Amino acid sequence: MKCSSSKNLLKKIGFLNAGSLTVFLFLAMLVSPDIVFTGAADGLLLWFNTIFPTLFPFMFITAILLKSGGLNIIANVLGKPLGKIFSVSAAGAFSVIAGFLCGYPMGAKVTADLVCTKKIERSEAAYLLSFCNNTSPVFIVNFIIHKILRDRTLLVPTLIILIAVPIFLSFFFRRFYFKHSESYGESLRQTECKNNPFSFRTFDECMMDSFENIVKVGGYIIIFSVFIRLLTKFSTDIPAFFYLLPVLELTNGIIILFERFENIAVSYPLIIALTSFGGLCALAQTKSMIHSSGIPFIPYLIQKIITAVISAAAAYGYVLLFL
Repeated sequence: MKCSSSKNLLKKIGFLNAGSLTVFLFLAMLVSPDIVFTGAADGLLLWFNTIFPTLFPFMFITAILLKSGGLNIIANVLGKPLGKIFSVSAAGAFSVIAGFLCGYPMGAKVTADLVCTKKIERSEAAYLLSFCNNTSPVFIVNFIIHKILRDRTLLVPTLIILIAVPIFLSFFFRRFYFKHSESYGESLRQTECKNNPFSFRTFDECMMDSFENIVKVGGYIIIFSVFIRLLTKFSTDIPAFFYLLPVLELTNGIIILFERFENIAVSYPLIIALTSFGGLCALAQTKSMIHSSGIPFIPYLIQKIITAVISAAAAYGYVLLFL
């Protein structure tokens, strides 16, 4: 009885906290409709000009690959080498490729799709998600290095840190998932995809699925852009909001960190940590992508925090040794 009553109390407290936060946001929006409009416009433009043309084609083509059996071709070519390195199935190797090359939340999207189509096990998906849902190299090079830091000497170390640290930690994370077997390398033989005939219906389904997911991503970006604008206004009155701002959304967070900390020994490790973590907006996008697959979210969150801390430490070490 005591246990059930305590659980009910926690639920009530959580409900009240969520309700209070919602009321606060509602009142803040009523007081500052111009800020809400500006934030929503910023998020919409970021999504329309950058995120949509970058992510939508990859979402669509990966959906086609999964539906048509094209995944088999990639698995046959890259499955064995990546399978040996990461101890994943050949189908799971596709998540590694998408996660490191395409950026948030494509690693999560592809991994969840592989689970839903029964090409990999849920435990393998949880392991894959621990290290293959990352910021894309294109974003790192174009935005972080060339637009923000403006220092080409940081290009190679930044890419090495943000790619090598998740790979390095994957060797530790896999220990939590390989309980009954040493790897998932043999699972492809049991879950091998069939080459399905391509049809307009398949094309249309992939198109609509990709549109649904890219609109979800856009919705989260717009919402968090509004949050950033509101918290920026109220951060002078509530200091805690000042420290929360960079964590909300990756692109704006990097700009805030770079402008706030002039010392490269401080700003660079923090930017690397935030880039590795992805921000709360990327977490929300990831949660949305894996929701129907049953992949656990809390272990992923913990692993991203660990990866961010190790990445920041590596960046700080680089600054001390070479800058």
